[in-house]
Amino acid sequence: MEYLQIEGEVYTDPLHRIIYSSDASAYCEEPLGVMYPRNDQDLREIIAFARRRGVTLIPRAAGTSLAGQVVGAGWVVDISKYMNAILEIQPEQRWVRVQPGVVLDELNLFCKDYGLFFAPETSTSNRCQIGGMIGNNSCGSHSLVYGSTRAHLLEAKVLLSDGSEVVFKPLTPAEVDRKQQEQTLEGAIYRGIIRLLSNKENQKKMIEHFPDRSLTRRNSGYALDQLLYTSYFDPASTEPFNLCKILAGSEGTFALITEAKLNLEPLPPSHKGVVALHCHTLEESFRANLVALTHKPRAIELIDGKILELSKQNIAQSKNRFFIQGDPEAVLIIEFAEHSDDALHRQCEALIADLRSKSMGYAYPVICGGEIAKVWELRKAGLGLLSGMVGDAKPVSVVEDTAVAPERLPDYMADFRAMMDRYGLSCVYHAHISTGELHLRPILNLKSPEDRVLFRKVAQDCVLLVKKHRGSLSGEHGDGRLRGEFLPLLFGAKVYALMKEVKMLFDCEGVFNRGKIIDTPPMDHSLRYKACDEAFSTYFDYSSSGGYLRAIERCNGAGDCRKSAKFAGVMCPVFKALGDERYTTRARANILRDNFLNRKPQNYFHNPDVLALLD
Repeated sequence: MEYLQIEGEVYTDPLHRIIYSSDASAYCEEPLGVMYPRNDQDLREIIAFARRRGVTLIPRAAGTSLAGQVVGAGWVVDISKYMNAILEIQPEQRWVRVQPGVVLDELNLFCKDYGLFFAPETSTSNRCQIGGMIGNNSCGSHSLVYGSTRAHLLEAKVLLSDGSEVVFKPLTPAEVDRKQQEQTLEGAIYRGIIRLLSNKENQKKMIEHFPDRSLTRRNSGYALDQLLYTSYFDPASTEPFNLCKILAGSEGTFALITEAKLNLEPLPPSHKGVVALHCHTLEESFRANLVALTHKPRAIELIDGKILELSKQNIAQSKNRFFIQGDPEAVLIIEFAEHSDDALHRQCEALIADLRSKSMGYAYPVICGGEIAKVWELRKAGLGLLSGMVGDAKPVSVVEDTAVAPERLPDYMADFRAMMDRYGLSCVYHAHISTGELHLRPILNLKSPEDRVLFRKVAQDCVLLVKKHRGSLSGEHGDGRLRGEFLPLLFGAKVYALMKEVKMLFDCEGVFNRGKIIDTPPMDHSLRYKACDEAFSTYFDYSSSGGYLRAIERCNGAGDCRKSAKFAGVMCPVFKALGDERYTTRARANILRDNFLNRKPQNYFHNPDVLALLD
């Protein structure tokens, strides 16, 4: 094999390929190898190597992606190990400059001393990294107030597919025109994009087929329409032209990010309170959400009855159920923040009175102070709790990321539940109801051929529902290889062709994350779940999990075992000390699952490195 000379590390052994064969999604595919770059020069060498070899690079941060963004048969470029420095902060101008491997919670711990924070958040905030947040245009529980990562990405220093370094930043129309004159790849990108977006027929198709403009959570395809609303195309707009708008949400398919300049927000008011509205039915929660929105909360999140039931058996989360009364079908977590306790209590009381007057809900506990963190921990634990369901049928990530304008949500959910009834499926509902996005997880057994057929049918039918309600197939988790196949159906052939052309402008050789968003493989290929006979005895009793393999599969790949060592919580002490993906519980689960399912001639358990990992 060609020798790649970088300061970082390169691995092609079976151990690393298995460890990096999956993420938090349902997909599994071995990469060609794994690279750990130490600096920008390493990344230039890696791009040159990929071009010479005709292979693709898969940028990876914490690997918490739910749509298979970092799974594929290319070279994984893991920036989390070394490229994780906070480079500069300018508190007066409210921005910070970071490398892509900086962990979100660590960044906010650093910014807290300046009275600032990076506002977009995710339930994986204790391990997700800025590069991944940009790639997926992450949002979070408070996107009702702060929007998505796209709204806070000021500038990005990137390496293009020819290895050239450029900075995407706000530009005036005159500066855009000067960029178009440059005889470089950057100049060609600006010329091509301006040509495509200046076409009146293209503009008409984009406005017609992109989601309702009022929908803030939208992350399907490339956000080309966002560039139409800038000052270059709309003289009345004060929004400068900035290619960061389409870089965010591009899932590493355009360029490698080396630095990001991020907008910071003042810390929210310190007096916070949560109204935990207990609902009799899910339908009631959809209507109550619209009432709560009129009271201008900072966030509204939904937890459904199935998640609450699972939390009873979870050691950590059972303690966070202190505010739950009875067995509600749904709980809305409605958060307010004010500058005084009196103002806060007035807000909460006004909301409760309004809900009571409309006969919505049956309990309205108000949680304040340090207890609020426990409420949010219970909400954030949803994905992990769902993965703990015993048996092969589990809530799966297939249509869990759809978003529609909040006022359309009740009608959309009625259509969705009718579809679930038509297929005889039950579903779990949770997350960002305030912004029109509910994580909808049908319960399917992906080891079953019949349920794999349903996996595809549900996905395709849901595209048509989203299109009917002018929504987005993804509100925050992105397309990856899960939803990319359906983008022509969602946007129409013409708009999808524009997206393909933009991908070619940036990366005509497929250097970056080939097969994601554009030209993706079928969404039901390379699934990691396999039926397997467990007719053998084990020393330990795994019956409570349904067997040895199912015990392994309780790891959903979301990487909670990677949480930052700067914060408390249960985690693997080896990773805490070494910060290496090889020593995560997720890595161990991947090795065990692969060995069990594939029974390869080279038994990993005879490999000293593997034995050390599993010790």
